[in-house]
Amino acid sequence: MTPFLFNLVGFAFAVLILGLRIVQQYEKGVVFRLGKIVGLKEPGLNWIIPFIDRMRKVDFRTITLPVPSQKIITKDNVSVDVSAVAYYKISDAVKSIVAIENVMSAINQIAQTSVRNIVGKYQLDEILSERETINQGITAVLDSHTEPWGVVVPIVEIKDIELPEGMQRAMAKQAEAEREKRAKIIAAEGEFMASQKLADTADVMQAHPIALQLRNLQTMAEISVEKNSTIIFPAQFMNTVKDIRQFLAEEKN
Repeated sequence: MTPFLFNLVGFAFAVLILGLRIVQQYEKGVVFRLGKIVGLKEPGLNWIIPFIDRMRKVDFRTITLPVPSQKIITKDNVSVDVSAVAYYKISDAVKSIVAIENVMSAINQIAQTSVRNIVGKYQLDEILSERETINQGITAVLDSHTEPWGVVVPIVEIKDIELPEGMQRAMAKQAEAEREKRAKIIAAEGEFMASQKLADTADVMQAHPIALQLRNLQTMAEISVEKNSTIIFPAQFMNTVKDIRQFLAEEKN
């Protein structure tokens, strides 16, 4: 083999080696040729022209982006610290490179602004009770901004809401008062139902005097179980016995 041919083979081998690129399964490669996009490379082993082509890999996995805590004034003038977390993924590799310089930084800034603007439209009670609605509103705003960049934002969640210490004490007192109110209402309802039952029982005994007398006898039986040395019979007890005898006699006739 002549030296020229040997050098030619060596040069071709070097070009082949230098042009090899590996794209991971979760990536796509955007190929620039002299500054112009000429195509995409799929996952696996790929080859580009060394020194002429340049490939930028784009990650298509869902990325978690924490949104730092920031002070927000609610609609009812309460200062709260709100932090959130956003999940986004790239849907168009070319747009994510050409349309925006730094996707993560841009989404972070817009997420902070969106959280501040949307949370500020609600009162404190609404922020605590309608968190899902607020999350959906922030997600819709953020997704509309990132769509031209080839980015999809499927979820934005408010992670933490930190209240001022004074507000926490006030809410704790309010919750305690609410629990006491419910306990008193339940107790009052129980007393009312018990009084109704007693009134119904009184009506039954008034309509059937013998029932009252039988109740007296039952009470006597309960007292005798205690094995007291002395049992006092009320005066109406004798009338009770007479009434029972009269009732039995009428039943026989």
